[in-house]
Amino acid sequence: MKLNTLLLTTLLSSSMALASESTPTEMTVKQEGIKYIKMLGGALKTELQAHMKADKTGVGAVTFCTTDATKLTAEINSKLPAYANVRRTSLKLRNSEKNAADALDTKIMKEYVASIEAKTFTPKDIKVVEDGDVTRVYKALLAKPVCLICHGSKISKVIQEEITKGYPHDKAVDFKENSLRGVIVAEIKKH
Repeated sequence: MKLNTLLLTTLLSSSMALASESTPTEMTVKQEGIKYIKMLGGALKTELQAHMKADKTGVGAVTFCTTDATKLTAEINSKLPAYANVRRTSLKLRNSEKNAADALDTKIMKEYVASIEAKTFTPKDIKVVEDGDVTRVYKALLAKPVCLICHGSKISKVIQEEITKGYPHDKAVDFKENSLRGVIVAEIKKH
């Protein structure tokens, strides 16, 4: 009897251990969205930092944004599963053709603005919103001092000329430090 109990206990323990090893840990939709947001945000930040370091005037960064930021976004999206994409948008756009916000984006950004103004915002405030068969994961982007070189209220003449060449209808100016610059949105279709 003791041998049977010992054998049964050993078999049960072994099968439970095997089951836990063979069951993959699945990411939540929020975690998956954050992963894609970090991919795009990290790639853009790395490029912008490299261009700012190479050219302290900021002209190189503007040139990167004008010619390559959209390409980099497409490249990141090509690495994602077919059911997902990631993009940027803002309430004040520089590239309205590529980054236009829809009604849901606008609503979420206004919620972020309200929480920033109420001083209840935290950088960990990730919003997850169900929109039909798509889940959207939003992360706020705040204007940092380096952002204000191209997006503030005192933009140098040389940078303003570059911005105007690439974006004749630019609205992405007059930001203040720690104001909402925009959001990165990951969209994940139910699969």
